[in-house]
Amino acid sequence: MYKYFASANHMKTIFKVFFNTALLIAGLAFTAGSCTPRDRYITITGYAQGGTYAVKLNLNGNDGMIKPEPEEIRDSIDAILKNIDNSLSGYNKNSLLSRFNAGETIIPDSLFIDIYRHGHTIFEETGGIVDVASAPLFDIWGFGFKSGDFPSDEKVEQIRSECGMGRLEADIISVLTPDGELNGTALLSDKDGALPKLNYNAIAQGYSCDVVAAYLYSIGVKDMMVDIGEIFCDGRNPSGHPWSLGIDKPVDGNNELGAQIQGVFRAPEGPHGIVTSGNYRKFYVRDGKKYAHSIDPRTGRPVSHNLLSATIVAPDAMTADAYATYCMVIGLEESRSFLASRPDLEGCLIYDSDGAYKTWCSDGFILEEF
Repeated sequence: MYKYFASANHMKTIFKVFFNTALLIAGLAFTAGSCTPRDRYITITGYAQGGTYAVKLNLNGNDGMIKPEPEEIRDSIDAILKNIDNSLSGYNKNSLLSRFNAGETIIPDSLFIDIYRHGHTIFEETGGIVDVASAPLFDIWGFGFKSGDFPSDEKVEQIRSECGMGRLEADIISVLTPDGELNGTALLSDKDGALPKLNYNAIAQGYSCDVVAAYLYSIGVKDMMVDIGEIFCDGRNPSGHPWSLGIDKPVDGNNELGAQIQGVFRAPEGPHGIVTSGNYRKFYVRDGKKYAHSIDPRTGRPVSHNLLSATIVAPDAMTADAYATYCMVIGLEESRSFLASRPDLEGCLIYDSDGAYKTWCSDGFILEEF
């Protein structure tokens, strides 16, 4: 049984952010399907966040509301994702995030303010395990915005001491100047040491899905699947059933989505974020030991355990994104206990057991294994 108390506040905030974000214009592929005479499914595709996105939606539905033309929807989605890139991308050197991390004074937009607040809340909820102010730790291990070198223990400890949302004020609005400017040093709660740099990779793709979904809701769409590396879905697919998704087998180097499938997840009805995090795509081997991109900010080092991937279902995609990362840090046994304690989340954990892939699913996660 799902409880959706968590999604309401987050999605309301997303709606506010969406309507405060300018919608400009700009790739395209439409396919149609039908389940009733009133249904008209299309697929919109494009490029975003270093990869591709695909949005499937029912252009008509049973509400009788007239939707915009497909081209207008496509242009609006492209504009939303461009705005997110210009605000939150650490790979875009001119983004607000990159300029903030470089020590510049910026005027943060609603996206920057919103995701900062969420990042601080998630930091507190996870006891510092999901920490968006730990960008340099990912950099020195080679999993961030820069090419890292294998760091010494002394380097890890030095960088770790400079990181952490715990060193930053929770209320970003309170430190803005009357002109709306933000200087990073004003966020420092201890007013000492280096300013922690931000990296939203643990939540940004899920957050992007939620912002696009908020736009689709605003134009009357009820049946949708938003795929921007992570997933948000609601309503029904073109066959008239809840959406289903393949869960990739966590084989090292399995970089092609859908090439090797562990099973198919049948989503319940209603709004859901569905996100998989794993240690089988971003890793390297040094001296016979595997170093993966799941880094524990408490130690400053990549984790080492037998949990290979975690798929989390939450009321929204940003929450699913954050807690998929969380599970990959804490490992199999703690993740099982955590998911059992959270009625608002469901999860599927794939782990190594003496060389074999084993699966554990929470009670509400329906997986048809291959």
